[in-house]
Amino acid sequence: MTLAVILFVITFAGMMIFTKYRSYIALGSALIFIILGIMPLNGVFAAVEWNVILMIGGTMGTVFFFIESKMPALMSDILLEKTPNVKWAIVILAFFAGIISAFMDNVATVLMLAPVALAIAKRLNISPVPMLISISVASNLQGAATLVGDTTSILLGGYAGMDFMDFFWFKGKLGMFFVVEIGAIISTLVLVWLFRKEKDPIVPSERTKVTDLFPTWMLLLTVALLIGASFIPNKPELTNGIICTGIFVICIIRELLFKKNYKGVIQSIKEIDYQTLLLLIGLFIIIGGITEAGVIDKVAEIIVNVCGNNLFLSYTIIVWFSVVFSAFIDNIPYVATMLPVVTGMASLMGIEPYILYFGLLTGATLGGNLTPIGASANITAMGILEKEGHTVKPSQFMKIGFPFTMAAVITGYLLVWLIWA
Repeated sequence: MTLAVILFVITFAGMMIFTKYRSYIALGSALIFIILGIMPLNGVFAAVEWNVILMIGGTMGTVFFFIESKMPALMSDILLEKTPNVKWAIVILAFFAGIISAFMDNVATVLMLAPVALAIAKRLNISPVPMLISISVASNLQGAATLVGDTTSILLGGYAGMDFMDFFWFKGKLGMFFVVEIGAIISTLVLVWLFRKEKDPIVPSERTKVTDLFPTWMLLLTVALLIGASFIPNKPELTNGIICTGIFVICIIRELLFKKNYKGVIQSIKEIDYQTLLLLIGLFIIIGGITEAGVIDKVAEIIVNVCGNNLFLSYTIIVWFSVVFSAFIDNIPYVATMLPVVTGMASLMGIEPYILYFGLLTGATLGGNLTPIGASANITAMGILEKEGHTVKPSQFMKIGFPFTMAAVITGYLLVWLIWA
């Protein structure tokens, strides 16, 4: 157990310090776990949540074709036609980013809407910084609303055996979707207040033309099939992953056979975030190893002892520790690590783990909005701004990110407790 803990701490520290190489660090550490026998060789394949891997990879591929079709840009143009001034442009773009990111990757959402925000800023000769920050924090928030909205949601769904519809209505109670949406409304009101003085008028531009609706229908079909699959009892574990990957394969076949778009197919395959997939595979093996060594059970036991078997205290610690932790490191490895810990805590307390699961998701997903390095979408937005010649200080980011995050987290913290306690 001691050796497993030391290796895990070194691995986590390495991923925090050398963020560009975190996937290789995770895979290297996983290999060491296997070589040392901490993770039995015959349990390696089973330790990896392949359903999660397939869901993430397949969705990323389909989203590429969706963005290339320019449908998101058209949707943004239509929204901005109804926008009277800069304040409402920022608020609407942020809210629109949130809605989209509930069904697609947060980074893809930022990449999709950033050009719209930059065009508006250039047209009005204003800084694009507030718009990009608002878009990124809103996309992070809504990612927790559905099964496919964020990697953390996919991780929870795979670990807890939750389907698409379980995020809406779960065991006779409201699911995370409604918690997140109410939080989104509250945090959007915060944006309205923050940008109350931005009253420069918006001049509508020519609408983007969309000639290919197929990717849009494929993305909608993905959601529809995931919803349908949620009603199938005792379905294979890889069902959701096969759906997401299968739709992507259909898109590829169409591009090859009917459009002869070979470059597009190659680009779509390149656009999949293989680093994240490799990171997750490594983490799954590492977590399997420390579980085999009894570390997870011991950590859960310590937390329960500290909390005195008090559910409210345990829930509060999970939520707010997750907020602080996710503000400085990526929430993917954190959630992957904490899910079995939370399960162990619930087992020791003799309760179902769902309130702790949802508390973990609330804190870890929204906590990344406190800082510009806490989430991949934020890092992406900052990178786009730097390319445009805008250096964003952490204090600038936090002027928007902190009140937005606090409004959303406090709302989620209270609602999850009221619904699930």
